[in-house]
Amino acid sequence: MSTSNSSVNGGVSVQRIPVPDSPATPGASGFHAFHELTVSHEMELWGNLDRCPTWAEAVLFWQGNDYEERHVYLAHIGGVPVGAGTLTLPISENTTTAGVDVLIRPGYWRRGLGSLILGVLEQAAYERGRLSFDAYFGGPIAAVEAGSDILAAKSGSGGVPRSWAATCFALHHGYSLEQVETSSVLSLPIPAERRLDVEWDALRHASGYSTVTWHDSCPEALIGAFARLKSLMSTEVPIAGMGWEGEQWNAARVRQEEATWDASGLRSVVAVARHDATGELAAYTAMTHRDQTPAMLYQEDTLVAPEHRGHRLGMLVKVANLRQAAERWPHATAVLTWNATENQHMLAINIALGFKPSGFEGAWQKRLE
Repeated sequence: MSTSNSSVNGGVSVQRIPVPDSPATPGASGFHAFHELTVSHEMELWGNLDRCPTWAEAVLFWQGNDYEERHVYLAHIGGVPVGAGTLTLPISENTTTAGVDVLIRPGYWRRGLGSLILGVLEQAAYERGRLSFDAYFGGPIAAVEAGSDILAAKSGSGGVPRSWAATCFALHHGYSLEQVETSSVLSLPIPAERRLDVEWDALRHASGYSTVTWHDSCPEALIGAFARLKSLMSTEVPIAGMGWEGEQWNAARVRQEEATWDASGLRSVVAVARHDATGELAAYTAMTHRDQTPAMLYQEDTLVAPEHRGHRLGMLVKVANLRQAAERWPHATAVLTWNATENQHMLAINIALGFKPSGFEGAWQKRLE
């Protein structure tokens, strides 16, 4: 296999393609083809684009940033785009890991294209000193609930259907299933009686804490404390056997994420719990919204700092954030969230609010060490 930029095998070419400088950049036919493959895949799998990045989101994400380098590859047969691959290379932490993803256009499966693309990605990662590869794939929860044979996660909990093509592909190439996430949907508005019940229970246990909320940009006075919580988010949530190092967040990293969300057309609401006696930020949750899928809200991170657990702060900040989200986007009809299957505490909060399982996602890993 050749360099990380391209490979030619049996009439199939796999080439790294440039990412546009901005969502408004003209041309970029290769990236348009990559995005079209992504959109088609999401429609085929889910029947909607609720989980699919928009054009602007895709462009800005795959440009990479100060903390992660990102590459996009496109496979052609006779000039026709038939598949794609992506490679993510963390550059500030987890510098021996890489994220890989392979997508083949329907009608071109079982021709060895996925193996060819994956080989290009793994070789490029290996040449950059990466010894551990991570990959993800999921689908509607009905595939798990249908009574099919399930492959259990190696180190987390939950499982994925053994019969799925992605499962067979991952196992064939030496990947092990380490963790499974459940995606869930909450219908809005929440019935008033349920919301009041969970809110009153949270307030009863959260004496000595108050909530602070904001839109889009963290107040300057709180950004250092907020960055500390963002760092904890990478170490204090279940990661099963994935073996990731913690991320180090500071004010600059928070501002870069906010700027990327803004340029992508994402708007956000954030709620934090503040310990009244010390002023310390003890918990946070964030939610995003995009105009392209106006009925859907996206639950992002939720974290309670270890030293402040046991006070219903997770529920406290979630209820506060749902309230301000309803005020800002009153026409939204649902919230979509993801949780590791073994994160029973956060799942219990979501169940109490009324979330229902909708999908699953397997986290796969291959280690060369």
